[in-house]
Amino acid sequence: MTDFTHFNMQGRAKMVDISDKKETARKAIAHSSIIMNKEVYETIVQQKNKKGDVLAVAQVAGIMAAKQTASLIPMCHPIPISGVNLSFGWETLENSRYVLSIDAEVKTVGSTGVEMEALTAASITALTIYDMCKSIDKALVIGQTFLKEKSGGKSGDFKRSY
Repeated sequence: MTDFTHFNMQGRAKMVDISDKKETARKAIAHSSIIMNKEVYETIVQQKNKKGDVLAVAQVAGIMAAKQTASLIPMCHPIPISGVNLSFGWETLENSRYVLSIDAEVKTVGSTGVEMEALTAASITALTIYDMCKSIDKALVIGQTFLKEKSGGKSGDFKRSY
């Protein structure tokens, strides 16, 4: 069982010890998306959703999610987050469908990375948009969620190539 980093000598769960790891500036950017019909798109961009400003609420939810990642993912370390930024972009598809792209960037200076915080922020942002718009269209589709890039730390930089 000692080959697994998250298990102790007795085969029981443990949090990895990062006390000997060097503190470095670290950043991660994660991506998610949500596909919607024209009616949902228009309520978002015209800020006519009866629940309020969808993107403003989703942005706050994403920031809060990044800060709560260690409470949600069992072996994540609680880390001091230096900054969280969420950005949105629109794409028009065929058949009056629209894609809202979500990029979540999280930064820290510490001994472990912020990939999980960025992925959590992107995911919760998409889920919040779904929650605020499901009364208009329950067929909303949350798209692939993935790490776009990360920098800092022992493993170095990563940039998704596909």
